[in-house]
Amino acid sequence: MKEQLRNIEEKARDAISSVTDLRALDDLRVSLLGKKGELTAILKQMGKLSAEERPAMGQLANRVRATLEQLLSEKNAALHSAAQAARLGAERVDITMPGKRPAAGRLHPLQIVENEVKEIFLGMGFSVVDGPEVEYDYYNFEALNLPPDHPARDTQDTFYITDNILLRTQTSSVQVHVMENQKPPIRVISPGRVYRSDAVDATHSPLFHQVEGLVVDKGITMADLKGTLEMLMRRLYGDDCKIRLRPHHFPFTEPSAEVDVMCFACHGAGCRMCKGEGYIELLGAGMVHPKVLEGCGIDSSIYSGFAFGLGLERIVMRRYNISDMRLLFENDMRFLEQFR
Repeated sequence: MKEQLRNIEEKARDAISSVTDLRALDDLRVSLLGKKGELTAILKQMGKLSAEERPAMGQLANRVRATLEQLLSEKNAALHSAAQAARLGAERVDITMPGKRPAAGRLHPLQIVENEVKEIFLGMGFSVVDGPEVEYDYYNFEALNLPPDHPARDTQDTFYITDNILLRTQTSSVQVHVMENQKPPIRVISPGRVYRSDAVDATHSPLFHQVEGLVVDKGITMADLKGTLEMLMRRLYGDDCKIRLRPHHFPFTEPSAEVDVMCFACHGAGCRMCKGEGYIELLGAGMVHPKVLEGCGIDSSIYSGFAFGLGLERIVMRRYNISDMRLLFENDMRFLEQFR
């Protein structure tokens, strides 16, 4: 038995010294000191010894157990220390190295110009209001002097959800909500998405964006409208920008006008871009029709107002010299990364 204990100690020393990971060390501990381990199996034979041999063999067995437990503990500490050192080495960060600059996002060109338009009007004392994109027929058409049988509805063919609910064709519907719930003076713009059943091409889309404006107060005239639009265009395109108003017809304004801006390419001389006109059509405007005011509970004998509506995509395309509207919606990063 003495030889067996010594052999177990010698083999255990060699095995413990050669272990390289904690799991193998734990397996070795179980094989040596576990319930079915080698040393335990020897100790179970102590009952077969004589009374004289038992004390000496007990002392030797206890010494071997203590030696093995110490060797296992020391090896366990060494492997833990080595594992920690390896982990720290792998996770080491050199704080003297230059950092990696995170990729910075940027605004869409539509949002860039919309924000600029908002700032211009906020500077002129306007408020920015929002409204539902899913709208009642009344607010989108009838309250704007477009009864069900009006032919102008055909030019705004849109997406109907029910006979009485549709995707709005213009943000003018927001103006009606404002006039119903707010007493004059009123100075608001209403930017947002609108929908019309248009085929997709370089200049048309079933979804686009509008910025519509409304002013209602005592003594408002066409001169106020022209001055407001001139200020807008000069802020957008420079102090040398000129506009002109051409007579037109919109059911919800009277008188009405198409507003053209001086061609950026030829400065009014006439070229291919403006088709020889010298000016490019940009938006529609006019004095709010008295019937629209009265329908919203505003006395047209006391108050007057003007309204205008411009397509945001059209301004963006003029601003950045973009020839195809589809580029604004295709999410091509090669195109979008050009704008800051």
